[in-house]
Amino acid sequence: MNQREKAERFQALHKGPSAFVIPNPWDGGSARVLAGLGFQALATSSGAAAGVLGRRDGHITRDEALAQVRIIVAATELPVSADLEKGFGDAPSVVAETVTLAAQAGLVGCSIEDSTGNKEKPLYVFRDAVERVKAAAQAAKRLPFPFTLTARAENFLRGNPDLEDTINRLQAYENAGADVLFAPGLPDLEAVRKVCDALSRPVNFMVGIKGKSFSVAELESAGVRRISLATSLFRAAMTGLVEAAREVKEQGTFSYLERSLATPELNRYMQE
Repeated sequence: MNQREKAERFQALHKGPSAFVIPNPWDGGSARVLAGLGFQALATSSGAAAGVLGRRDGHITRDEALAQVRIIVAATELPVSADLEKGFGDAPSVVAETVTLAAQAGLVGCSIEDSTGNKEKPLYVFRDAVERVKAAAQAAKRLPFPFTLTARAENFLRGNPDLEDTINRLQAYENAGADVLFAPGLPDLEAVRKVCDALSRPVNFMVGIKGKSFSVAELESAGVRRISLATSLFRAAMTGLVEAAREVKEQGTFSYLERSLATPELNRYMQE
C-alpha cells in the first residue's frame, strides 16, 4: 500500500463497528511480530523509543525518534502513528514542522501532548496548548493525504488530576482540529465514560498502568474507539530479559530456554 492508502485505512479503523487495539512496537522485529499476530495498525511509544537507546522517556531528539519511525514503517505494510511527545519544541511553528517531518518519515498519524517537559511548569497554559494543537492540525491538513492527529491532555500524568480541566482541554483540542483525543492516566471507567461523552471525535485510551487498565470490552462500552499499549509490551519484553539474565547470573541455570520461542517459530514472523 502507498501512504495514502495506509492513511485511509487508519482513519477507517476509527470509524469501524468496534474499538481497535493499536500496539506499540519498538523496532522492526517487534513490528513484524505484531503484524504477524493480526493487529491492524501500529504506534510508537516515546518511552520504548528512549529505552531502545538506553535512555529515559523524554530524552531523545526528533531526529532519533524519526530514525526509529522509519525502521518501524519499513518493517510492515501496516499504518503507523507515532508518539512525538510535545512535538520537540515549544513554539507552534516547531510542532507544525514536526508533523510535516513525521509524514515525510512515512507516518500516517502522530500524537502531540500538552506536557512541557519542565518539572517546574509541567503543562502548557491553556491558550498556548490550544495554539500548538491548532498549528499541528493545520500542518496535517496541508499534507496530500489524511494524516490523523491525536491531541493529548497530560493532566493525570503531570500532577494535575483535574477531570474538568482535562475535558475542557480536550474539547478545545477537538475544536482546534485534532482528529483523536487522548487523556492518559484516567483513574477509572467512569472518568473514561465522561471524557468520551464530552467529545464528538474518537477517544484513545492508554493501557499500561497497573490498576488503571481495563478490558477491551469495558473500554468499548465506555465509548473508547482506540486502545494503545504505551510501553507495556516493551516492558514485558524487558521483564523477560531481566528474569532470564538474572537466572543465568545468580543460579547458573537456563530454564528460561524452555519458555522461549524457538528460532524457527520466531523466524516465521520475519522477512527473508
